[in-house]
Amino acid sequence: MNSEQLMALCQRHHALLLSSDTDMISIAVTGNPGTELMEALRFATQKRIDIECWTAERMEKHRQLALPTQLPLTPTANSAVDVLNNTLLQALSLRASDIHIEPTEHACQVRLRIDGVLCPQPPLSPALATMLSARLKVLGNLDIAERRLPQDGQFTVELANAPVSFRIATLPCDGGEKIVLRLLHQVEQALELEQLGMSTGQQAHFAEALNKPQGLILVTGPTGSGKTVTLYSALQARNTSDVNICSVEDPIEIPLTGLNQTQINPRAGLTFQSVLRALLRQDPDIIMVGEIRDGETAEIAINAAQTGHLVLSTLHTNSTAETLIRLQQMGVARWMLSSALSLVIAQRLVRRLCPHCRQASVDKAELPRTVWPHPLPHWQPIGCERCYHGFYGRVAIFEVLAIDNTLRQAIASGANIDVIEASARQAGMLSLFEHGCMAVEQGLTTLEELLRVLGMPDGS
Repeated sequence: MNSEQLMALCQRHHALLLSSDTDMISIAVTGNPGTELMEALRFATQKRIDIECWTAERMEKHRQLALPTQLPLTPTANSAVDVLNNTLLQALSLRASDIHIEPTEHACQVRLRIDGVLCPQPPLSPALATMLSARLKVLGNLDIAERRLPQDGQFTVELANAPVSFRIATLPCDGGEKIVLRLLHQVEQALELEQLGMSTGQQAHFAEALNKPQGLILVTGPTGSGKTVTLYSALQARNTSDVNICSVEDPIEIPLTGLNQTQINPRAGLTFQSVLRALLRQDPDIIMVGEIRDGETAEIAINAAQTGHLVLSTLHTNSTAETLIRLQQMGVARWMLSSALSLVIAQRLVRRLCPHCRQASVDKAELPRTVWPHPLPHWQPIGCERCYHGFYGRVAIFEVLAIDNTLRQAIASGANIDVIEASARQAGMLSLFEHGCMAVEQGLTTLEELLRVLGMPDGS
């Protein structure tokens, strides 16, 4: 058996061939080597077997370094399948949320979105990219011949002995079709208010609003800012046998035992509005609306919040104060909004510094005193085998606006954003940027990362 066959045998059993000579072969495994692997190696080689036990991190690091810097330009019969498997495994091991496959003039660029940032990978040849595109379309049950119109689908494959689901979306563009894969693999995450990362005061306001018998709680921020985890953590906090929780979602992102979750289906006439009206006849205590997209949904949700229900939902706005203006622009009357609203949360995700390799510079970062009153530590993301370029995962930063009587009067009288923000700040509200500065002080992220996500506050 030659070295290539030995490598393939080891790979099938999730082991790594380190060396092979006339007397002995050396392999690396994570955990205990499987009986099937040992018997296969003894049968195939009749050699002594030396085994090294590696950590999963070391194994993955070695595999990343062993990947070719340029994938083959001449496609072979199995190359598209092999490249796809390698790409999917790479994305999974690096905790990527999306895979971008983009045609260019002379090659095909592959980029992974890791911790919210796109990271270029080795390019593919155009011929190989075409085969890869066809393979992905087959997996996603898409029309292989259709290259003029966008298509989307879903597929599940087995990676690292576990099924992983992907959403596929194609888009015709100059040079060919761009394909984006979204990993639907859910990372196990504790859905607890204490784990969200709010300050003590923010968490107290959230818990207080959540334990009220009625009212509207809104979580705002752009796509991919962690709103879903915040919302489900809130629902889980109230998820007891004596409470009836109903939700309408698009799609159901985290199935939770104890909740009555309904997914909309516009083609069948199952819209947010129709499901929401039906939920009100289901004797609910708490209603979760996946997203308020229009004035009609907003009005039904606010009416529910005024008639004895606790309602939670999301909105795409940049700040807590801007949310109030957006709802008014949707046609919600100011008096309805002021009486129903209990709490607004704005949030973002910033990359979390790796605690194993981060280093603090001697110099400090100075910001305008109107933004942050004292110098901030200047953290360096070094990078090690446990992280990706000095970062591992993301941490949420929050702005929590609790609606008190003063704010209710300001909303009802049609006050502008500046007045509402000033009133909230006077009551002690931390801004998104201030909460981010607290995260920098604690060594959770860098100032550069905070500025990348939020920019410098206006008026600084």
